[in-house]
Amino acid sequence: MSAVKARGMSSKTTTKGGKPVKGAKVTSKYTINCSQPVSDKIFDLSAFEKFLHDRIKVEGRTGNLGDNVDIKQVGDGKIEVVTHIPFSGRYLKYLTKKFLKKQQLRDWLRVVSTSKGVYELRFFNVVNDDADEDED
Repeated sequence: MSAVKARGMSSKTTTKGGKPVKGAKVTSKYTINCSQPVSDKIFDLSAFEKFLHDRIKVEGRTGNLGDNVDIKQVGDGKIEVVTHIPFSGRYLKYLTKKFLKKQQLRDWLRVVSTSKGVYELRFFNVVNDDADEDED
């Protein structure tokens, strides 16, 4: 029975399901690589950074970032989001897709997760079917 008490009294910052406890400090880093569209000059990185700054919600409110969320441009065509609160990478992907839709780029670009915490904007692969049309 003492083994059960010891296990139950651990000082973990997560619950049984793996979700962080409210108020726990969790630092995570997300990177969005936009270098392909930025080099083609169809994507405005500073506008995207401002969009993220204006739209990311902390505790249910926009414009409430404070010291909890840092958004900055890194290198050429990359944005880095560092959070000190529980934060979902899927939420970042959702906001990126929302920005693409707003800029009418959603038909040409897609958001792909290349590894944990790293997202990349890629062009859709377009295959030319001109050869097939000429045969008809």
